[in-house]
Amino acid sequence: MALLTVQNVKIVGVSAAVPKEIEKVGMLECFAQGEAEKVMALTGIKERRIAPQGMTCSDYCVIAAEKLIEELEWSKDSIDALIFVSVSRDYSEPNTSTVIQGKIGLQASCYTIDIPMACSGYCYGLSVIASLLSSGCMKRALLLVGDTPSKILSSLDKTLWPLHGDAGTATALEYNLMAKPMYFNLLSDGSQYNAIIAPSSGVREPVSEESLKMQIIEPGIIRNRTHVAMDGMAVFSFTITCVPKCIKSLCEYINLDIQEIDYLLLHQANEYIDEKIRKKLKLDKAKVPYCLEYFGNTSSGTIPMTMVTKIREELWSKSQKMILCGFGAGLSWGAVYLETENVKVLPLIEY
Repeated sequence: MALLTVQNVKIVGVSAAVPKEIEKVGMLECFAQGEAEKVMALTGIKERRIAPQGMTCSDYCVIAAEKLIEELEWSKDSIDALIFVSVSRDYSEPNTSTVIQGKIGLQASCYTIDIPMACSGYCYGLSVIASLLSSGCMKRALLLVGDTPSKILSSLDKTLWPLHGDAGTATALEYNLMAKPMYFNLLSDGSQYNAIIAPSSGVREPVSEESLKMQIIEPGIIRNRTHVAMDGMAVFSFTITCVPKCIKSLCEYINLDIQEIDYLLLHQANEYIDEKIRKKLKLDKAKVPYCLEYFGNTSSGTIPMTMVTKIREELWSKSQKMILCGFGAGLSWGAVYLETENVKVLPLIEY
């Protein structure tokens, strides 16, 4: 287990941007008659936002970041680091973080790096950017997190397409000697790397004419080898077993009674899975808010999306004790305990 304590870092702002286009689960053609209603009842997802052609995750992250910088009244020259967490990068080369740095107009001395992680990405990204800030050599940083799953999934795959939505988020952090510590528990299991995988998406299996051929996997599941595929049972078993243990281990590490927290913000794969986790941890529903009903699984963006759409006023008005937890492809998973105070959370941006 990677149990970490990071001092002197405060989250000061959060924003999120989503496409204007709404796609309703009940209207999808990939379902047979009656299937959509069952999926909505099981997953809790009724609709998602889908990015138009030409708009990428980085575009939505830039929109979120620009507005957040403006509202915080930060000078762009005061931003020392920018981390972009996504599996929906603009290019395999160069890093998307450097593209974003140029678009926003940050100084050349701004540290930039991509972290190509999916659903666990917010917690991992937070651990990296907080570690960079903790010494005080850097004072301000942006963590940009999100994905556009619509660009990497098959719209003819009823197991994945109806669940995912597009979004980009920005989290602003500062070096602050008065900040409460952040505590992390980060884990991975590469022996199950193929549980969630786009087989023909890198140099291991280059894209070819063969890999682009659409294949009928079974009725209602049609995709090619560049699309993401998931072993649903393997991921379900992993999630309900490993995620509660991860959170409990974190609580033991810091001697915390989980009932003392104000919120548990889970990555939202679907409501059925998240409710299993909540019940295992014996937490009240009010402490585990979800935003997936109207936005679906936005991959690494689900945690900040929940901050923006569900607990915006609470984060601004008073301090909050929270556990954030992400889990997914890798397989990787992680949790962080932190205490926030007067976080400026902007209203959701639609673009």
